[in-house]
Amino acid sequence: MTIPTDIQLQASNLRDIINRFNHLYYVTDNPEVTDSEYDRLFKQLQQLEAHYPELLTADSPTQRVGGKALDKFSQITHALPMLSLDNVFDADDLHAFDQRVRDRLNTTNIQTYAAEPKLDGLAISIRYEQGILVQAATRGDGTVGEDVTENVRTIQSVPLKLTGDNVPDVVEIRGEIVMPKAGFEALNKQQIADNKKPFVNPRNAAAGSLRQLDSKITARRPLAMYCYGVGEIQGIDLPKTHHETMQQLAQWGCQISTELQQVTGVDGCLSYIKQLGEQRNALSYDIDGVVLKIDDISLQQRLGFVSRAPRWAIAYKFPAQQEMTIVDDIEIQVGRTGALTPVARLQPVFVGGVTVSNATLHNQDEIDRKDVRVGDTVIVRRAGDVIPEVVQVVLSKRPDNTVKFTIPTQCPICQSEVERVEGEAIARCSGGLYCPAQRKEAIKHFASRKAMDIDGLGDKLVEVLVDEGLINDPADLFQLTTDQLSALERMGEKSAANLVASLEAAKQTKFARFLFALGIREVGEATARSLASHFLTLDALEVADEQALIEIEDVGPIVAHHVVTFFHQSHNREVIERLLKVGIVWPEELKRTSDSELSGKTIVLTGTLEQLSRSEAKEKLLALGAKVAGSVSKNTDYVVAGRDAGSKLNKAETLGVTVVDETTLINWLN
Repeated sequence: MTIPTDIQLQASNLRDIINRFNHLYYVTDNPEVTDSEYDRLFKQLQQLEAHYPELLTADSPTQRVGGKALDKFSQITHALPMLSLDNVFDADDLHAFDQRVRDRLNTTNIQTYAAEPKLDGLAISIRYEQGILVQAATRGDGTVGEDVTENVRTIQSVPLKLTGDNVPDVVEIRGEIVMPKAGFEALNKQQIADNKKPFVNPRNAAAGSLRQLDSKITARRPLAMYCYGVGEIQGIDLPKTHHETMQQLAQWGCQISTELQQVTGVDGCLSYIKQLGEQRNALSYDIDGVVLKIDDISLQQRLGFVSRAPRWAIAYKFPAQQEMTIVDDIEIQVGRTGALTPVARLQPVFVGGVTVSNATLHNQDEIDRKDVRVGDTVIVRRAGDVIPEVVQVVLSKRPDNTVKFTIPTQCPICQSEVERVEGEAIARCSGGLYCPAQRKEAIKHFASRKAMDIDGLGDKLVEVLVDEGLINDPADLFQLTTDQLSALERMGEKSAANLVASLEAAKQTKFARFLFALGIREVGEATARSLASHFLTLDALEVADEQALIEIEDVGPIVAHHVVTFFHQSHNREVIERLLKVGIVWPEELKRTSDSELSGKTIVLTGTLEQLSRSEAKEKLLALGAKVAGSVSKNTDYVVAGRDAGSKLNKAETLGVTVVDETTLINWLN
């Protein structure tokens, strides 16, 4: 049906007015109309959209609450990774960070930092296209997050449509979703009134609220979002500093922290930290520290990143809150690598926003240093406001009958001999894969997303499979049958068939993933990639000595020793041989060469490639030593333009960056 022009204009005006009132009420805390007037305008828009369904738009305030509840969250790959921040805890560490920054920049100049609160919530990335909110994803593992678009749309401080001038074609706005203290208290009062379990702290409440499959539930929760950065952006150039970028986000209608400041040098940072620490309890939201970023964006780009964090930013964590409690027992946990970790079982105590009943004692040296005994009264804190830790024993409250604690000489799980290498603090069970504790954790790690990525094989199922004697090592997984799995409790035929299919699919992997999945001590994802690209084949790696390994970037003497020790163990080689026999394969690795013509070059991919996927192209370019960026700048060396290349191609042409086609890319890779 044709909608009269005056009706279209009326609906458009109502949307703009209501969105403006939402921004004034939820973001600037400066409402201009009464609740009744707001409700009248909102109802008027609802009636228009009900009568003329064609009027509905994605940025309409009536569409903040979704419809049917989801069955599960889908996954979204971030256009640019959502990295974590490294932490510091005192002035010395902060001075060291500042010195590293200046050393890398080869300057003695005092740096300008952007300082802002480190909000204690859930990281989020919200994508806008032509100013309209189209997608929202959690951080997840930094590369892949969960699609929580419908839930984020219900948060009143999140604009459904960016306003103002200079709105980009595409922008991913990163921030933190939190539950303000007042809203948290009100929510918990309601939970108690409804005979429901109250939330332990605002962060847990925010995370639980955002991950509701029914967005109507999220809409009833008092959530807020504060922006702290930008991911992918197309169509405009951002300001030259982080502080100015945040002001630009505010002009687009996004909420930023009012505590954001520019500070000069370490002294300015420490002054800000002291000031914010004193204001901490008075703030409307929970914070656990301060985030400090080099303010100049060009300097950020020069500093770059390590594997999981930017070199140009740091989180200064506030001292943990402390409480006293009593040690009821000390138990030994056996980890995936056989490490024996003493754990204090505590009388429950509320510390730093959560109830703590366990605290790691790390190792025998730490127990001896603190002399922690069963029956002791101890001071407990949450180190970095996260990990429960015994700070010290209150000797004046020690009972007369306490005895020193010593880690046992036999594994409490499999009774194998416990070994402690000279110079190492950790004691380890020698049982290896024969130890049930290590077996379970080793298989969980093997199946995890960043390892073999076996969909449907959760931690609980791994434990059941081991307990039932169906698997003793990772190779046994690939011999499981649908009949065996469907016979397990809570495992139907369909779930069993899906898992068998996942196991079959997981056989096609990558050399680096396989190495990471083996659980070699100190070999993380980055080291596994370095080993794979250097040695190319498993046979070459298995016979490598420590000297050959040390020559590889990211591999030091300790890692080299662990790798050699791992492959010298006959039972480890037997498991690997079994894994290969059940059909695990990977394509031949491309060796990264320093003399490649692409080594050190910055390349941007845009448009649709015909002969290989974007991710395949990126991986092969990285293997040749290139850097693959998500946006075009004056530092870009090449732009590879596929079909339907957009604003990145236009920007490359404007900046005079060399543009090549997919044929050239294929020639490079070959």
